[in-house]
Amino acid sequence: MDPALAALFDDIWRGLVRAAADRRHPWRTPVLATVAVDGSPNARTVVLRAADPATRMLRLHTDGRSTKAGEISRDPRVALVFWNRLARVQLRLRGHAEVLREGLEHARAWAATPPSARRDYATTLPPGTPIATWEDIAHADEEANFALILVRVMTIDWLCLAIRGHLRAGFACEGDEPRATWLVP
Repeated sequence: MDPALAALFDDIWRGLVRAAADRRHPWRTPVLATVAVDGSPNARTVVLRAADPATRMLRLHTDGRSTKAGEISRDPRVALVFWNRLARVQLRLRGHAEVLREGLEHARAWAATPPSARRDYATTLPPGTPIATWEDIAHADEEANFALILVRVMTIDWLCLAIRGHLRAGFACEGDEPRATWLVP
């Protein structure tokens, strides 16, 4: 791989790792797009919880009853869009996701979830259920609805909007060594 592209690839993953740990990082809250039941795209903002460059995996948290969890179970193809306003960098990732509702990784993520955030998974009704007023939100068992979304990154599209000229690069993350190329912005 071109040394400049290899350095950029490593820098992208360092940024994703930082974003998962730093609530103020611009890449902390990307937009996740899934394939809806009717085949249309369905997008929403999520929180990046972990990034692992070695396995090229990202971790998000969700209510296991959510629309996105159901959509991923039907069609694992997803896309994530990250934007860093200060650096003027857009990052688009495509991959395959799975919803994890149990196991060691699930238990560790739940244990690391602060009590204030656990309540988000404890509603008695699934997310998006119509209710008459906000006062109708009731809570029950928290952990029963908690799920992880694990995304294996397959492609990365990096775009830097620079004053002296935009730069763009693409990475295919299949196999041990990613393939990389410069792209016309």
